[in-house]
Amino acid sequence: LAIDPTGSVLHAPCDGRVVTVHRSRHAVTLRAANGAEILMHVGLETVALDGEGFTVHVAEGQAVTAGDPLIGFDLDFLARKAKSLITPIVVTNPEAFSIVRRAQDLETGVGGFLMELTAVGGTAAEATPETAEVVREVVVPLAHGIHARPAARIAETARGFSAEIALVAVGRRASAKSPVGLMSLALRLGDHVSIIASGPDAPGAVAAIAALIESGMGEGVGEVAAAVEAPPVVVAAPAEPAEPGVLRGVLAAPGLAIGQAVRLVAEEIAVVEAGAGASAELTALDDALCQVHDRIEASAASGDAARKAILGAHLAFLEDPELTAAARKLIGEGKSAGFAWRRAVGGYVEALRGLGDRRLAERVDDLIDLERQVLRALLVLEGAGEEEAARALPAGAILLADELLPSQLMGVDPSQVAGFATARGGPTSHVAILAAAMGLPALVAVGQGVLGIADGTALILDAEAGRLRVAPDAQALAAAQSAIAARHEARAAAKAAAHQQSRTACGERIEVFANVGSEKDALAAVANGAEGSGLLRTEFLFLDRDTPPDEDEQARQYQAVATALEGRPLIVRTLDVGGDKAAPYLPIPAEENPALGLRGVRVSLWRPHLLKTQIRAILRVQPLGQCKIMVPMVGSLSELRAVRAVLEEAKKELGITQAVELGVMIETPAAAVTADLIAAEADFLSVGTNDLTQYVLAMDRGNPELAARIDALHPAVLRMIDQTCKGAARHGRWVGVCGGLASDLSAVPVLLGLGVTELSATAAIVPEVKALVRRLSLPACRDLAAKTLDQASPEAVRDLIKSFGV
Repeated sequence: LAIDPTGSVLHAPCDGRVVTVHRSRHAVTLRAANGAEILMHVGLETVALDGEGFTVHVAEGQAVTAGDPLIGFDLDFLARKAKSLITPIVVTNPEAFSIVRRAQDLETGVGGFLMELTAVGGTAAEATPETAEVVREVVVPLAHGIHARPAARIAETARGFSAEIALVAVGRRASAKSPVGLMSLALRLGDHVSIIASGPDAPGAVAAIAALIESGMGEGVGEVAAAVEAPPVVVAAPAEPAEPGVLRGVLAAPGLAIGQAVRLVAEEIAVVEAGAGASAELTALDDALCQVHDRIEASAASGDAARKAILGAHLAFLEDPELTAAARKLIGEGKSAGFAWRRAVGGYVEALRGLGDRRLAERVDDLIDLERQVLRALLVLEGAGEEEAARALPAGAILLADELLPSQLMGVDPSQVAGFATARGGPTSHVAILAAAMGLPALVAVGQGVLGIADGTALILDAEAGRLRVAPDAQALAAAQSAIAARHEARAAAKAAAHQQSRTACGERIEVFANVGSEKDALAAVANGAEGSGLLRTEFLFLDRDTPPDEDEQARQYQAVATALEGRPLIVRTLDVGGDKAAPYLPIPAEENPALGLRGVRVSLWRPHLLKTQIRAILRVQPLGQCKIMVPMVGSLSELRAVRAVLEEAKKELGITQAVELGVMIETPAAAVTADLIAAEADFLSVGTNDLTQYVLAMDRGNPELAARIDALHPAVLRMIDQTCKGAARHGRWVGVCGGLASDLSAVPVLLGLGVTELSATAAIVPEVKALVRRLSLPACRDLAAKTLDQASPEAVRDLIKSFGV
């Protein structure tokens, strides 16, 4: 039913508990004592107001009684801004309850009768274990929400149970066995979602899916992320070219390439609407689906981690029960297999495009790709077409297209392709991830101008600069060829000298370390000339498991990393979870803003027994003194003192009398501006530029709409690093950088000029960082750094660095 409100407060219609308060504050869901879930949505299309005009009076998990205020709203404001004030009240689990009586067409007040519910098949008290509904709420910890790959994994897990399982969030419901349906929920980091199951194995199903979601599924720290770092997200390319003959685009995968244009045009596949009988069309659809399934499975078996993950998501889409059911229903209505498949896929394509979520909209390409592959298979089965043969490409082909589909890119010979540029597309699409994994420079969102370039035209694709130069003159070609040759030569020379000690041209010692997360990473760091590890991410031991590692397991793992480093220094960061990294055994209370909640050292002090166990394990590493301990997300001196107290207690228990270095990560503005106070008691400081940048600029680094503006070379961030170095210098402490800025070659002279004496970068870039340090003079770096602090923007800083010659 729905209410046309005359007051300005939404009241609870019954006793219950608040399940969800929508992020835009316009809707709330209650669970009554009998299990009925009731969604109340103030006004129509009010989500677009983004919370303006609303005041929330309750919190998720709060118990309420009938008549309690839930949401207040500005009636006059909504009357002007909203499509309608009509407020729907919806029972969102209708499979469990039915409305037997309701009020209608009358005026009522707070506490007035609205509706009477009864449990389907009897009262709720009569429900048997087989029919009882099991419900559990979880908070999405995945940095990029439930997109294609996580949705596929949830569906795969759900299909292992016979129970009916659904995910419900903000009044929307989707079968947990349908990856496309799960994507259409548009679940994001921090969203609350209810897992609801009924059936004989419902408890196990809910527990398994909750554990999977809460584990984070490795998003951001798992295999796919490790296999290929996602390119920076840039929202839009400049509308006009910077110069004649140059098209501007958005970086999808880094690199520089010279080649010739090869246009790819996707052939339109026509389908007839009328079928030749349901039996024949169903058989054709099943055969086509099987054929495409087998082809994708074979392709995934021979690919790298990124390719396997993407194709795994494609397989899940192909097996989606709701997608195939929609197609079968249309075939039953007399439609052809091709028409039915296109219409079924098209419905989800439009739904995903309409969500307003850039990342999910980019996954539309995956569905369109599968639509084409199945339609092509149907044509072959009908004898009306042939298998799509791989196109012969000239050497050095730069592919140009409106949009590239993953199967198109995987179908080309990478040795023949120099890169690609597309008119549309997004930098976090699966085709962008594939390009980075294949080492192909790529630009997206170049605009329609790219489609007017004739085949065979000479091109220079400079992905990092976001430029596609069309028909370059001899001088531009020569410059690009020189740049490519110089890059190869510089990398080869850096690799050859990787094991030489890192000193500046003026003889100052600068330590170049590597960030590691495992014994394997440590071996790679040593092979690349790292002089130690400035950051051991211990989360690899704590995530994706149901219980925390004990002291013995941790000690073995830390010792393995230390041994792999062959005596080189190892800085071990204590457990850094919370925010976008969740551990199932640490049920962190729901937080409106996890990035500002329980994370880093706050979690360690919240659960000090875990901290004590971890410190004891680190202290057991031999030789004693190789390991230093570093505390993340420190905001005050009191937190450092609390950790030191635990360290001293652990030393006493283990009979250790010699000093063990305890340092602090500078990731908060509070730590940077009080660095002089912290350095009085910390043994060293290390700047985590990723989080520091996020907090200094007040921009969520997981938000794709803001990512283009998040630059660690922003003068405000550099001023924080400058203040950190000056504060540390007062007490003779050294300062390192272990965040992403240490792996940015253009930032190295600035960091050294500010006073940084240790850089901990990704292992692969260590040789080039060391080679660059050897060319630098500290006095010149100090002059450069001083100038960067007076710039007005990160772009101005980068221009200044370019003039410096890096």
